[in-house]
Amino acid sequence: MTSMKKTVAKSKSVKTTPDFTREQALLSAGLRSIAGVDEVGRGPLAGPVVAAAVILDPDHLPSGLNDSKTLSAARRDALYLEIMRHAHVAVASVPAPIIDRINIRQATLLAMTRAVNALSVPPDHVLVDGRDVPPLPCSGEALIGGDGKSLSIAAASIIAKVTRDRLMERLSAHDPRYGFAAHAGYGTAMHLAALELHGPSPYHRMSFAPLKHREPQDQLQDEQQD
Repeated sequence: MTSMKKTVAKSKSVKTTPDFTREQALLSAGLRSIAGVDEVGRGPLAGPVVAAAVILDPDHLPSGLNDSKTLSAARRDALYLEIMRHAHVAVASVPAPIIDRINIRQATLLAMTRAVNALSVPPDHVLVDGRDVPPLPCSGEALIGGDGKSLSIAAASIIAKVTRDRLMERLSAHDPRYGFAAHAGYGTAMHLAALELHGPSPYHRMSFAPLKHREPQDQLQDEQQD
């Protein structure tokens, strides 16, 4: 019994890596272009949610594609360049005020829809990371953990991650009070301490705890000047 338990435990710990199997099956069935879609930035307290749509060239699949969360920043940057060089890519973002107005789930789906619609080559089918398929101009399917199953989704996760990280770096340069470059807007101890000191900015998601019922600092200053 002990050896059987060990075998089961080992099998559960095996991690899959993404491949092109799903895309190849769809292409073999007669479809011409398959897009992968993923998002980054559902959980942060600040900044936009960013979605990317990628149609890979079956003849130029970048080596080492994987879920962006498993890769170093340097490796993501290198793969970003490879993907941009050989694939059709589109990116869309939805900022904090709209996230607050329509909620993060709807904002994520909106970013995904916009990214797919912005592709220079219309896809025949879309593979989406997660549980939900956004409104699409073609057929689509959701894959839970898709960035670890599909190379197209993994590529989209890298594009979305690198794009959002760079956006947050620019926000940090514009407003260095919160250290966005260090934590990308997530609720780290550093970020929460800055919020306590400075209050929220216009880039913060006021519908997220612990920001609910607080006014952005810039708005408070404007009201005081009036």
